[in-house]
Amino acid sequence: MPDLKIIKDFPDNFTFGVATSSYQIEGNSFGNSGLSHWDHFSNIKGNVYNNETGKIACAHFLNYKEDIKLIAEAGFSAYRFSFSWPRILPDGKGSINKEGISFYDKLIDELLENNLETFSTLYHWDLPEIFISKGGWKNRDTTKWFADFTDIIMRKFSDRLNSIATINEPWCVSWLSHYLGEHAPGERSIESGVKTMHMILVAHAEAMQVIRSHNYNNAGIVLNKQFVQPFDDIPETLKFTNLADEIHNLWFDEAIFNGVYPSQTLDLFSQYMPNNYEKDLVKISQPLDWVGINYYTRSLIKIDSTETFLGYKSVNGDLDVTDMGWEVFPKGLKFIIERFHNKYSKKIPIYVTENGMASNDVIQDGKIKDFKRIKFYSDHLIECLKLLEKDIPLKGYFAWSLLDNFEWAYGYSKRFGIVYVDFNNLKRIPKLSWKEFRKHLK
Repeated sequence: MPDLKIIKDFPDNFTFGVATSSYQIEGNSFGNSGLSHWDHFSNIKGNVYNNETGKIACAHFLNYKEDIKLIAEAGFSAYRFSFSWPRILPDGKGSINKEGISFYDKLIDELLENNLETFSTLYHWDLPEIFISKGGWKNRDTTKWFADFTDIIMRKFSDRLNSIATINEPWCVSWLSHYLGEHAPGERSIESGVKTMHMILVAHAEAMQVIRSHNYNNAGIVLNKQFVQPFDDIPETLKFTNLADEIHNLWFDEAIFNGVYPSQTLDLFSQYMPNNYEKDLVKISQPLDWVGINYYTRSLIKIDSTETFLGYKSVNGDLDVTDMGWEVFPKGLKFIIERFHNKYSKKIPIYVTENGMASNDVIQDGKIKDFKRIKFYSDHLIECLKLLEKDIPLKGYFAWSLLDNFEWAYGYSKRFGIVYVDFNNLKRIPKLSWKEFRKHLK
């Protein structure tokens, strides 16, 4: 039977936390929140499984005390959450929603009362709906409005935040959402994809400048990584695998840490890049205090002539898959972090800010025995331990996710939580994985 006894092998100062995001759990029909582009996207038939939305989600807005108690009782030392931009600024800018400020005030105070470190994220994908008509992340003005939002967060909450991330998963915000069209706003445009690949990094830079203006010194960004491998050994496949690696991983790494974009991708993107983008790279590459890495799976890169712009597609191999259809490949986590450490910065602290799996969890005799999830966590923690043995400054690991929640385009059909949520009555039931964390973290 799988277990999490490996937790005992980690140093005492290693941070074990659990993660969520605002739109996925809070329920934006509560507390006078504004709408986000996910509400708009979800209301278009066919975009989201069963036409579901984040209107209620897990009603964390109402149940945050119970949820925080679950985090503390499991023995975690930190909680990674995000601020909802439209909850605080229903119109994206201008008038502040007092109920939104009050909610995060109470949430943070409750976390501190339970001796939990507050790891916050400024943007986890809930762009105010009003900005859709203004071009969203394609519009440079949005980066300025994001800076203004950041300033409000800093003024209201920064003295109680242990850590601040600017953007969660810029690849998803840009390429997945504007070229592949799988997430809000659901665009499928080369020009939109390329522009937002740059503009989301400009937004990160603008936010970082605001954060530094408040003399805050524990800020970073959360990058989602995918381990890419060639489907075969044809030379052209190797070229496309490098391109996929650049688009998914190195585009952001190179810009943030070296102030440049990788050459193969830049050649492909050049005609769609914003004017004078080079000037932005100076700001984009300003120093960070830490970097977060989200890791879930690998991709095999296969030549695909029907993909006329990229020339390739991502496919699965013969590994076990999660309920998302994602291959389970723990060794990829070690490779990604080790390469990042060796290539960019030998000193910057690294956190695994998300790692987890969806499984088809069912209640049997009042229990959820998610053995596969426990094994998933254990196998990835083994790779984390190997990194520590190499003196790589890995400082923490956040399990995704605390709760079953609104899983974006999959609605409520995919369960990532270590706590089961009955979406009929919103009852929380800790799974066996939660109990395993509690057993070994305590």
